[in-house]
Order: sequence, then C-alpha cells, then structure tokens
Amino acid sequence: MQGSDEPASLAQGSGLVRLRLDLGYDGTDYSGWALQPDRRTVQGVLEQALATMFRLERVPLTVAGRTDAGVHAAGQVAHCDVPIQS
Repeated sequence: MQGSDEPASLAQGSGLVRLRLDLGYDGTDYSGWALQPDRRTVQGVLEQALATMFRLERVPLTVAGRTDAGVHAAGQVAHCDVPIQS
C-alpha cells in the first residue's frame, strides 16, 4: 500500500483509492484498538474483514486515535488505501 499520509489518487498514477471509515463500536470484547499478538483487537478484526472483502492479503488501517481494552468508541475515524479493481 501507499507509504504516505497523502490521499491516494488516480492522478498520482498509484492505482489506489483512499477509503475513509467513520467507526463506532462496543469495545467490551476487545483488547483495545491496536494490533497485539494473540489478542482480539478492533484493528485486527477490521483489517481481516477488509482483506476478505477486497480479496487482499492485508489492508492496513491508519487511525486517528486509539482505545484501551474494553473502551467503546463513537465517531472514530480511520482510513485505508486499496487498489482500484475493475
């Protein structure tokens, strides 16, 4: 994926599109936002779901803030860059 904070665009010739995700979740059953080995995290579950949806090996997320274990969120914002698919 793209290694920049700048939005992906076709004009840049990257073949990627940036998707903004506005999220809300009940964090009761999660070990917080950030990926952790052998722990169920919000980021891990979302990245796995996005990878399945887009049929990619991985879809890394960039997030504006994080939560601790058991913390809920409303209006959390994240983004990912995915290839343009026909």
